[in-house]
Amino acid sequence: MAVNYPFSAIVGQDEMKQALLLAAVDPSIGGILIFGDRGTGKSTAVRGLAGLLPAMQVAGDCRYNCEPGDASRYCTRCRGQMSAGTLKPRQTRVPVIDLPLGATEDRVAGALDLEKALVAGEKAFEPGLLAGAHRGFLYIDEVNLLEDHLVDLLLDVAASGVNIVEREGLSVRHPARFVLVGSGNPEEGELRPQLLDRFGLSIDVASPNDVPSRVEVVKRRDAFDRDPVAFVAKWKRKNAELRSKVVKGRALLDSMETPDEILEFASMLCLALGVDGLRGELTLLRAARALAALEGGPGPTISHMRAVAVPALRHRLRRDPLDESDSGKRVERALAEMVAP
Repeated sequence: MAVNYPFSAIVGQDEMKQALLLAAVDPSIGGILIFGDRGTGKSTAVRGLAGLLPAMQVAGDCRYNCEPGDASRYCTRCRGQMSAGTLKPRQTRVPVIDLPLGATEDRVAGALDLEKALVAGEKAFEPGLLAGAHRGFLYIDEVNLLEDHLVDLLLDVAASGVNIVEREGLSVRHPARFVLVGSGNPEEGELRPQLLDRFGLSIDVASPNDVPSRVEVVKRRDAFDRDPVAFVAKWKRKNAELRSKVVKGRALLDSMETPDEILEFASMLCLALGVDGLRGELTLLRAARALAALEGGPGPTISHMRAVAVPALRHRLRRDPLDESDSGKRVERALAEMVAP
């Protein structure tokens, strides 16, 4: 089994690491988009997240990761096992599934199980990557190069939370709710606006620009490549501390109160920036609340809202031909001009 680089051992890239942790606390924030140069730790951070997340409960041996106790969303097989009294929960790791650029639609959505069809003459469904990613993370490297028909499929599933497959005489629907994480290099092309809008947070990453940080990155990576097992063991305690914060943060979410002045601040900021729709306010609210939960606080404050404003809004701004500033700077400028209600 491949050993992933520990999440807690990543040097710098605090905004990216925080965004991934916020999505781990509250998946309803939406997806995470990470743009930056090659070799800046994008893939390393996403794959390291898999070893950080706490285990989740799954209904029996369900292939769709059905959640125990949520009978209204059980698949057909889990409903049958529940009626027979044979459905027993088990623990498993939160899935972090890679979606390769060359994947076919059948591989992503699922299709007819050819082996069973040819050998046993049985018409059965072979789940795809979307089924495996349910209640977890779906990671797409070079997401801006993803083929249009797969983008359309992801948009449909992201909007409904259900994957529907109707082909070869099959008619299957199963839950597919996941955090979409995309990474890419902006020099290789832009993302379709419809898909861009589906990401809750957008992060820009860059290589460290100071010698000590670059040296530390090289030292840690070299140590990991020489002895991955020993390196992971060295960072086990730090990973456990982050995992504990995520677990406690999830437990705090439902009890958090959000004062009206926080919502007013979010709306004022979005109006000042000319953000279309209300998805910006919703993302600001959820991200600020998740950050407060991660810090163990009683509820979100204006400070939390300010801390998440740039990643929540930078990809939602209209282009202004008269303003040469990048979108992140425009959000920071609007924050500096605002007075909290």
